Order: sequence, then C-alpha cells, then structure tokens
Amino acid sequence: MYGVNKVLGIDLFSSESEGGYRGFYARNTITLTPKSVNDIHKRGGTILGTSRGGHDTTKIVDSIQDRGINQVYIIGGDGTQKGASAIYEEVRRRGLKVVVAGIPKTIDNDIPVIDKSFGFDTAVEEAQRAINAAHVESESIENGIGVVKLMGRNSGYIAMYATLASRDVDCCLIPESPFYLEGPGGLFQYIEKKLKEQGHMVIVVAEGAGQDLVSESIQSMQKQDASGNKLLQDVGLWISQRIKDHFAKHSTMNINLKYIDPTYMIRAIPSNASDNVYCTLLAQSVIHGAMAGYTGYTSGLVNGRQTYIPFYRITETQHKVVITDRMWARLLSSTTQPTFWCAKDVIEDKREEELFDQSGDDDEQCPDANSIANEIIHIPNNSVKV
Repeated sequence: MYGVNKVLGIDLFSSESEGGYRGFYARNTITLTPKSVNDIHKRGGTILGTSRGGHDTTKIVDSIQDRGINQVYIIGGDGTQKGASAIYEEVRRRGLKVVVAGIPKTIDNDIPVIDKSFGFDTAVEEAQRAINAAHVESESIENGIGVVKLMGRNSGYIAMYATLASRDVDCCLIPESPFYLEGPGGLFQYIEKKLKEQGHMVIVVAEGAGQDLVSESIQSMQKQDASGNKLLQDVGLWISQRIKDHFAKHSTMNINLKYIDPTYMIRAIPSNASDNVYCTLLAQSVIHGAMAGYTGYTSGLVNGRQTYIPFYRITETQHKVVITDRMWARLLSSTTQPTFWCAKDVIEDKREEELFDQSGDDDEQCPDANSIANEIIHIPNNSVKV
C-alpha cells in the first residue's frame, strides 16, 4: 500500500555468523515476498532463526547504513527490545534517516507497559495440555503428584494464567513469590495436607521460581549465557527430587510423582487464533507508525488500544507478577495454596493468636470487631493517591 517493493529478512545463521544480532553484519539476508511469507503464520518457530548474543551496535548500524536500509523492524522480547533501543540511539547519534521500531514477541509476557506480548495467549493455551496430563496422571494413582514446569525466567505470567485457566492446579510457584520447603506453612506440609484431603495434587512451577533454593553456591548463580542472562538451574527436576526425598525419609505416606516438562513443545507450536489476530494488528500498526514518521518505538496494545511506546519506557523495567495484586489473590483463592510466609513468621503469628486467646473475653483487652474494622478502614481523604 505504501509502495515498498523490497523487504529483507536478516538471517541469523551462516558460516560467518554465530547468530543473534550478528546477522546484521554477516551479509546474511533473505528476500521476503508475499509468496515466501504466505504460510508462515501456520508454522511454529521462525524462518529467520533465533539465537542469543552477538550485539555489536556499531557494526549493526554500519551494516544498515552500507545497505541503504531506511526501516528496521526488530521482533522479540525484553532483551531484543533493549538491543533495538541501542540501535535506535546509535542511528540518532549519526543523524541517519532510518526508522527503528520494535514488535513485542515473547511468550513470557515480561515486556512492561503493554497489555500482553505476541505469543503469550498461545503459550497459556498449550500449557493446558501439560497440566491436564499431570492431572490425569496424578488422579490415576495413589497419592499421585503431577509436577509441571513452565517457562518464565523472571516473570511467572504463563504459570499464573495457565493455573487460573485450568482450575486443576493445587499449587503454583513463580519467581515473584518466594517459598520454602520445610517446617510449618512450607510446601512439604501443604503437599501432605492436600494428599490426605483429596488423594492427589498438581504443582505448576515456573522455570525461574526458587532459584535461591536451587543454587548450591554463589558461583553457580553467577554463570551467564551469551546474552548476559543468569543461567538457571532446573527447578522442576530439583523440586521433584526434593519432594521424593522428603516423603521417603520423613513420612509413612508413599507418593507417586510424575514430572512433565513441556517447555520447548509450548514455544515451538504455531500461534493460535487470538495471537494471529494480535500479530496482524501489531504488524500493521508498527508500519503505519513508521510511514507516519515515528521512530524509536515499540507497537503494542495498552488498555485495548494500539499505541506507540518509546523504547526507553519499554526497557526501563520488566513486567512481573505483582503478588499484592488481585490476580495473584484470585490464584491463591483458586488453588487454596499458602502464601508461604517464612517459618519464623508463622511461629510468631501462632504465638500472637495464642496470647490473644488467653486474654479471654475482657472487653478492654479485646475490642469488638466493628471498632477494629472502623480503625482499619478509616482513611483521610487527603491521603488517598491514584
């Protein structure tokens, strides 16, 4: 519609390149035509390849300048958007007439400001298959425990939404909500309680959950991948083994644990109808923005409306589950799992309850519930902030 007759895809793989952003300066391109991309939405993965690392901003912008490219669209998650921001700043520093725009694509949904990223709905829908399998397996055996590990390095959105959607999950563990295993209020105690009540249970754990418990040394916590991300230990295998060891040593209850890791199966499938529509909206919106003269932005839905968001707003923070928010409260209500206070807090809370009980019915020591409620909910108008 805008008269563009040449579109290049930056191919991330070649003998000259190790992948990632190096594709820009490895002279590695694919000519994209309506015919060549006609069916890509029906396939999983990417025809351009994907990799970590290789971001040399100067070389990338040199390549853009040498080839005479005047519009650059960069598709990916929070790390990719940071790379796009760096490219934009270098383009601006050189005074080049080049649009740099981002499209938010990550199943983790960890990009801030926007309502959701492309791929998230598909990931949640596919996660249901793994959770359903874990539920069937756990129900079919005595004291069955189904453990499902889902993606989410720093943000537990897939785990949270998949848990809410399935209604079969008894415990959801995410990076934003610390937990502990032993003692009063711990995971082991909750598992034993659930097994006694219903004879089976399903646990969903995000890959970034409990990393402080998993890592045995500071050295293991400091290892990084090619993009500078902390290398995570496999929390799914770890927690499965810890559960088995605990019940073998400390309980007369025999358990049967089934571990399911659908991580790459979820990421590799074609997008669903909802994501296909969203992807079309993102693509058309980002191009209209470029043709209108905007640059240095990411296209995305905010409160249901298509918007252009400056890179600095996208890269200044990370979208994470807020465990004091209503959505997490809804999950706690759905699963009935504990909030996993530390053991010390639980003991102190119990002592306070005992002291309160010992005080008897003395009206002076135990004011009625209405007076307590009035004190708690009274908020002066001038202190309310929106």
